[in-house]
Amino acid sequence: MNLKFGTDGIRGPVETKVTPEACLRIGHAVGIVFKELGWDTVLIGKDTRVSGYMLEAALQAGFLSVGMDVRLLGPLPTPGVAYLTKSFRNQCGLVISGSHNDYHDNGIKIFDNSGVKIDRKIEMMIENILNEEIASLPSVQIGKAKRFDESGPRYIEFCKSIVPSNISFSSLRIVIDCANGACYKVSPKVFEELGAEVIIIGNEPNGYNINKGCGSTNPDLIRTNVVKHRADYGISLDGDGDRVIIADQRGELLDGDDLLYILAFSNPNRTGPWSGVVGTKMSNLGLEEGIKKLGYKFVRADVGDKHVSEALLKHGWMLGGETSGHIICKDLVSTGDGTIAALKVISSLLILDKKPSDVLSNYTKIPQINKNINVKNKDIVNDKELKSLIKLFPDSINIYGAFYDGQMIAGVLNIMVKKGVALAFYISHKEDFQKLRPLNLLFFDIFKWSLKNNIKVYDFGTFTDKGIANMGLGRFKESFGASGVFRDSFKILF
Repeated sequence: MNLKFGTDGIRGPVETKVTPEACLRIGHAVGIVFKELGWDTVLIGKDTRVSGYMLEAALQAGFLSVGMDVRLLGPLPTPGVAYLTKSFRNQCGLVISGSHNDYHDNGIKIFDNSGVKIDRKIEMMIENILNEEIASLPSVQIGKAKRFDESGPRYIEFCKSIVPSNISFSSLRIVIDCANGACYKVSPKVFEELGAEVIIIGNEPNGYNINKGCGSTNPDLIRTNVVKHRADYGISLDGDGDRVIIADQRGELLDGDDLLYILAFSNPNRTGPWSGVVGTKMSNLGLEEGIKKLGYKFVRADVGDKHVSEALLKHGWMLGGETSGHIICKDLVSTGDGTIAALKVISSLLILDKKPSDVLSNYTKIPQINKNINVKNKDIVNDKELKSLIKLFPDSINIYGAFYDGQMIAGVLNIMVKKGVALAFYISHKEDFQKLRPLNLLFFDIFKWSLKNNIKVYDFGTFTDKGIANMGLGRFKESFGASGVFRDSFKILF
């Protein structure tokens, strides 16, 4: 079983990857590692997917088998689990959620005892024992499980506490789209108890409709309902509640970049922990320029609120986020929190006595296109040599990979040597799949790319092996129209 941590925990189809067996192994492995770290209790929350109860039982069994106690929180937003983990002290947390994906997928997110997502070192410790034989401790040593029914009320009170007492929501009409997910009970109550008139949509989960035509990945629904109900704001959350998109009274959508700018703009402090803001590689260039004009430093992290959080910790800063709507207010929460971010943005605008458009007129987004590509096998991008090259030459390297049944079977790395000249630096394939001619397919795409990008010369590289001409390799490269050239080489002896 090949289980590995990705950008945000372990995630995938319930039928093939995040199976009951996989979750039993995850609970067992995480339990062993956590006990070694001195944590003996795990809090387990989940979203509203139909598979949640099944996977919860499997995870619970794994944890109990190694002597860890379990507290079952029921449906609760991911940031709610993070908050309770930190609040309870010396306990860890786990969330069963496929985040913004549909109900076919599910996943596991894990927090340490400070409510922060576990780092790569701990992930590797867990991965190393995932395939070990599962054995239970003697009955007198196995863990105990019980439900904790106060998780929702505790999180609601925490959310309310971040709004200054002199700020009233009583004049606001707010539409909240709960994505038929983990926020469907708690988030509307937060705004209702703060005095707002709340219109709720996406609050009828049935196990299958999470994120379906609603939530932050389908923001047109909130845009339409804000206009329809003449609301002041629309708040669109995702399935596990860690990201948010907001609509203003005109139905204009505010993504994570916009929300980050509003929070930075409204903060009068530009020193110490407030001297910098963290975005990601996906953040709009206009946001970076706008943040810097406000007097902040700006740093880009890898995609994922986990990486944003790590960058904030590294620099000692408090504010960061992603275009997708993960916003981290580090002085309040340890992870992305859609409800907290919405509360903070609306409170800030009320204090400023400004509409979102008034603030956002101070920066201009630069047109850009972000394209997401699904990759089943990520080993190629984890190669140390490739990562080093890409870091050194970020605008001069592209990688082509051919995949079959989830594994990479061929690859070509191109380096743009200079304008109009590209070099094939790596050309490799798996012999078992030679009959499929994967390299031929890759070069077909590479040539299309070359023509499109005005590449005049395409260098296939050498056809030598340890200084000796490999004529078979030479003929392969010549089959695409290349011309072989022998080059003299010299060894200088001193």
